[in-house]
Order: sequence, then C-alpha cells, then structure tokens
Amino acid sequence: MPSPFRRAPLVRLLRSLAILLLAWLALSWLVVLVLRFVPPWTSAMMMERQLGAWIHGEKDFRLRQHWVPWTQVSAWVPLAMVAGEDQKFPYHHGFDLDSIQDALDAADDGRRLRGASTISQQTAKNLFLWNGRSFVRKGLEAYFTVLIELTWPKQRILEVYMNIAELGNGVYGVGAASEAYFHTTPARLGPAQAARLAAVLPNPRRLHADRPSAYVQRRADWIQRQMYQLGGPAYIEGRGPPRARR
Repeated sequence: MPSPFRRAPLVRLLRSLAILLLAWLALSWLVVLVLRFVPPWTSAMMMERQLGAWIHGEKDFRLRQHWVPWTQVSAWVPLAMVAGEDQKFPYHHGFDLDSIQDALDAADDGRRLRGASTISQQTAKNLFLWNGRSFVRKGLEAYFTVLIELTWPKQRILEVYMNIAELGNGVYGVGAASEAYFHTTPARLGPAQAARLAAVLPNPRRLHADRPSAYVQRRADWIQRQMYQLGGPAYIEGRGPPRARR
C-alpha cells in the first residue's frame, strides 16, 4: 500500500496543474469576451510576421494595419470573404462538417489535402495562434473557435476577421489593403474590388489584389458571381437560404 507521505507530492502537483488549467481556461475566455467589444490592437499572426522580418533582416518590411469599424466598411467586403472562403458561415457553429468530411475523403483517396477551415477557425488562428499543422495547434484552434462562436455574434466574427486577415505582404485588414491597393477607403469599395481582396486570401504573399494575375482575376470573377448568387449583402445577415459552395 503506497505511503500517504509519497502520495502527497503527487496530489499537490495534480492539484496545482488543475488550478493552472482552470486559470488558463478562465483567462482565455475573458480575453475572448473583452475582444467582443474592444478592437484587437494586433494579432498572433502579425506578431509572428514582424518577428520573422526582424530575424531574416527584412529591413524594408513595414507592417500596415488599422482597425475599421463594421459601419465604415462596404457591405461587399464581408460578403466577398464569405463567398470565397466560407459560404455556410451564417449558418454553421464554427465548423463546416461537410467540408471537413470532403477534405478527409480527398486525403484518403491520395489527393492533395484541401483546406476546410471556416472563417471562425481562421479568425481564431489569426488572432491567437501560430502557423503550422500540428495537432496541438489544431486543438487550440478548435478550442478558440468554440469560445468565439459562443461569445461573439456572427457580425463581430466577420468584423474582426476582415480587420486582421493578411491581404498582402505586411498588409493586414481591409483598411490598410483598400488604401494600399485601391487608394480609397473601405466604405467605397465596390463588388469587383472586394472580390479581388477575397481572391488573394489563400496566399496573400504571392497573390496581388492590385496587380491580379490571370488566376486571381478568374478567382475574383468566380467570387463576384457567387456574391450575386448568394443574394447580395443580405446573405451575411442570414436573410437568405443557405447554399452549398459551387
């Protein structure tokens, strides 16, 4: 029978770990709750990019980002991002199970692994985490996605996403991107410009909204068609029927 004196340090250790875990859970939820109302001043992805520039000696690198409230952004911008990245966004609860299953089926068939991240998941990753494909990061991404979906309304998720998404090398958010690429404010962006911004989201350091390649232009045209087929800006308010990606 184990001595109670030997068990005591183990019990204290387990109790300490449980307290630390509960404290971290409470703190992470508190941060998410605060960010429902307060604009984030930076993001994990921005800090990672800035740190990478310092490490690699990119002396000309300049990070550009500034917050633009929802009411000062053209309704075409969030619609374009939904049309291009996550057409079920108004209706799911953070995870697109159909897309996840499709990605798993593609992997089983030996095809290239497809992304299945929703806008909620991308917001969680961009705001709190780092680049990578480890199970730890994916687990944390799922955790923060659940917190965000439980704490923020859909409009807030889109508002944060379009303000922290990378839209070019060192260009983050629709405010900096609209000025850098179209020399205008986010409120004056039209559907074609919004579609070009959304078109570069898969690889914003290689694709350019202001100098679109044939691929970017084709993708932007497709996104713009989807925007109209989804029913226009009313779709992101949940006033249209959910439609599958085409």
